[in-house]
Amino acid sequence: MKMNKREELEYKLSEETDGTKFSRLKDKLIKNFGESEREAVIQAFVRYAREGKLLHWRNFLMTDIIGLVLEGEEAYAAFFKWALTVPDLSYWAVNGYLKTAGKEAYPLLVTMAMSDEVKLEVRANAIKCLSVHSEQKFDSDLPGDPGYWKAEQLPLPALLKWQEEGYSLGVGYTAPATHPALQQPVTPLEMLAAKLEKQLAKYRKEQYDKANPGNLLVIANENDLARINEKWTLPETYALFLRDFSPLHVMLDGGDIEQGLHLYGAQELIVRQQGYAFNPVTDQVIQDWPPHLLVIADDGGDPYCLDLSMISNGDAPILFSRHGMGRWAFEEFAGSFMDFLKKITGI
Repeated sequence: MKMNKREELEYKLSEETDGTKFSRLKDKLIKNFGESEREAVIQAFVRYAREGKLLHWRNFLMTDIIGLVLEGEEAYAAFFKWALTVPDLSYWAVNGYLKTAGKEAYPLLVTMAMSDEVKLEVRANAIKCLSVHSEQKFDSDLPGDPGYWKAEQLPLPALLKWQEEGYSLGVGYTAPATHPALQQPVTPLEMLAAKLEKQLAKYRKEQYDKANPGNLLVIANENDLARINEKWTLPETYALFLRDFSPLHVMLDGGDIEQGLHLYGAQELIVRQQGYAFNPVTDQVIQDWPPHLLVIADDGGDPYCLDLSMISNGDAPILFSRHGMGRWAFEEFAGSFMDFLKKITGI
């Protein structure tokens, strides 16, 4: 019997031994048939995850399967439950089992999280996923990526207590407060902030952790602002931006950004001067650092600085230099903070 186009791609996928070609075939299947013949594509991926030739691609396919299955689609719960028993598949199987089995997955995942025989990263991911799904706060004050959790950090007592109390629904995390001008901008500064917010929203859509929110512009804490104002006299434009649109764990990429631009917020501005203007090890000011330069962002350690000696009309130029060159050689990156915002938002 002659195969149709989807079946031809599935057959090629099952026989492919080159990882790059495999990836292309997999992406082509999703693009061409992921919606119109979704279940057939899932079944093909499930078969490969169970018995495919390339072990590492059996693991990578797990995220594609999770992306294709629907929330609460119980027909695939048995596959993910099986995958939990396969060490090379178990990490992502946690996510898939919760997505398809819902609360029915809780007992098994708690058991896995408690077991010393299970890989630490899988135990941590089980706790992280249970926290998100149940809106409990087991992941409070822990890294957003459970792969960085240490064994002694696992909140096992809290997890057991939650189980004993019948897997209750938590209250979840309260989102940081944002300024209404992000949605209804009026001034030029507000419009640039709104432009930046749209850019950050795309990042948040790809990855967002309620316990460790990032790529947000939030209303700054008044205590943070007070400490900043004790140390520096800021130009009005930057002070307003920091007050109303303080970057919270903001990382930008693309364009001329080489390693990821970290844009500082009020909660970290002072501590981020360490290594530039201040040595935290010796507790001393670094003598070769120009005292009028305030680091407001960095690209892989290369600083972007507000020149506080050149404040004019409520704004100041932004200088840039590369680190590790023996000495600082600053050049003007933008004539003002407003121009800086235009550049990093791609205007």
